[in-house]
Amino acid sequence: MSERRDMEDLYQFDQEFKDTIATVDEKGKRVWVYPKKPSGRFHKLRILVTVVLLGILFAGPFITIGGRPFLLLNIFERKFVILGQAFWPQDFFLLALLLITFFVFIILFTVVFGRVWCGWACPQTLFMEMVFRKIEYWIEGDANQQRKLDKSPWNFDKIRKRAVKHFIFIAISLLISHTVMAYLIGIDQVKEIVSQPPSEHWAGFIGLMAFTGIFYWVFSWFREQACVAVCPYGRLQGVLLDKKSIAVMYDWLRGEPRGKLKKGDVQEEKGDCIDCKLCVHACPTGIDIRNGTQLECVNCTACIDACDDVMLKINKPKGLIRYSSHDAIKQGKQKLFTPRVAAYTVVLTLLVGIFAFSLATRSDIEATVLKVPGQLYQKTEEGDITNLYNVQFVNKTFEDITLELKIEDAPEVTISKVGEGEMLVPANGLAEGVYFIRMPQGNVKSAKTTLTIGVYANGKRIDKTATKFLGPVSSN
Repeated sequence: MSERRDMEDLYQFDQEFKDTIATVDEKGKRVWVYPKKPSGRFHKLRILVTVVLLGILFAGPFITIGGRPFLLLNIFERKFVILGQAFWPQDFFLLALLLITFFVFIILFTVVFGRVWCGWACPQTLFMEMVFRKIEYWIEGDANQQRKLDKSPWNFDKIRKRAVKHFIFIAISLLISHTVMAYLIGIDQVKEIVSQPPSEHWAGFIGLMAFTGIFYWVFSWFREQACVAVCPYGRLQGVLLDKKSIAVMYDWLRGEPRGKLKKGDVQEEKGDCIDCKLCVHACPTGIDIRNGTQLECVNCTACIDACDDVMLKINKPKGLIRYSSHDAIKQGKQKLFTPRVAAYTVVLTLLVGIFAFSLATRSDIEATVLKVPGQLYQKTEEGDITNLYNVQFVNKTFEDITLELKIEDAPEVTISKVGEGEMLVPANGLAEGVYFIRMPQGNVKSAKTTLTIGVYANGKRIDKTATKFLGPVSSN
């Protein structure tokens, strides 16, 4: 046991691996990763999760909730629909609160469960490992066959395999780009762009081609570098993870000292790790998980499946590499609900409560009443005082609405629209009108009187706002 403790100390203080990246050599040149084809219990679960998540992703643009898209992030028209709820620039507070809530949730989730998101739900990992890499295995073979193909001369077989592979890669990239565009501008506009000549929609066509090129480049060449060098979430783990966070961990107490397994040798003085390096060969980012938690690890569980398979073959218990935490391995017990987790949970609960209240109390119609600039009050022949106002209505619903304005706190004060016709506000749009507010001079008690204006649709008040009424102070 003392020898095992010594190995623990070595494990803690050997930090050389943290100064380098597995996919870059000493000269700064890219080291291409050829991960071994994965298989095992966790890989089968990941396939199931991938089918469900990608099914939702590709079906999302066609799903509607109450006639509204499931998800629409139209940054071009500043219109957002999340789970059927429409948000406009006027709802910036709600959108900001939603983003803050989501960010705190990510922090809490990462503090407790590490980078489970990266390995199981991140689109980059799902497409790279469960779609593009699968196609590569199918066409070019396992890791050793891919290395051999890369080093071989450009003969007919190599050209054929590469051409087929990249043709499929481009086709899938096209599918992904059309799906992303559907989330940005809506499925109907994407259908219109696809069904008409590019000259009719140059902006949309160029956008689709640009997205296709980016996705093809990422999944055919950039690959794991997106997680290692670009993704900010990978950088955050260095701040968020602690010794109690769950991650893919190597049990150094059980595995060390490692050594090759030879037939007839007695293994009593050695750990369970036989240094086969299959965990390294299976890693899609090229790291050695036995060095501890590392920036490049995306918790994909490929090393767990590879190690468990070896343990079964040498009659050792599975779990030498498993989901655990540093403290759980060191102390033999796992504690998830720490003071740090409790603090994040309280903050997250408050944010969710505030967001839910704000969402429940917000109005589908928003009216802004502003006095016409440069206009003074006027006095009518009857002795009443009038002010002229510009009124803007924003309709956040998916239906046209006819609106009426009423003064709430002074029945003798009236408001009327300038011009003929009712105020019709189009669905997902805005409308503007000019209104007169008329007040008997005897009711003017101050130079600026605050008036509450109710916004009505079909006789029901759906919003209210306030404005200032200017007039001469009555002597009565």
